[in-house]
Amino acid sequence: MKVVLLADVKGHGKKGEVVEASDGYARNFLLPKGLAKEATKGALNEVKGKNEAKAYHKEQEILAAKETAGKLEGGKVTIASKAGDNGKLFGKITNQNVADAIKYQLHVVVDKRKVQLPDGIKTVGSHQVEIKVYPEISAKITVEVVSE
Repeated sequence: MKVVLLADVKGHGKKGEVVEASDGYARNFLLPKGLAKEATKGALNEVKGKNEAKAYHKEQEILAAKETAGKLEGGKVTIASKAGDNGKLFGKITNQNVADAIKYQLHVVVDKRKVQLPDGIKTVGSHQVEIKVYPEISAKITVEVVSE
């Protein structure tokens, strides 16, 4: 019997999938517990519509991410921090500092977790920083650190 899963069922599939289940399993377990419904024409059309909507929204997210990456690519932000005579900073420039600088100087909102800066910036000068806007989509910006 073909059924549309309404929840994840171990060994059979994920929510929203159309699967083939044995008649007894479907009638005695899946349907009474509300884990699935029969795969009628209406149910199949509903699943198809949801899948198309999901694909459309994902495509729109990718387009928005590419647009954001285009705005960021090659951008330059300047951050002022206290530094010693040798060019080492007192403290470090963190992901949050870079995200805030991008927000105020480039007018693009970026989550601090998207800024790829594992150890922070600890010296004065120009540094290349990668921003992961979306999986597989990233942009490189220049962060100029100057002494106050």
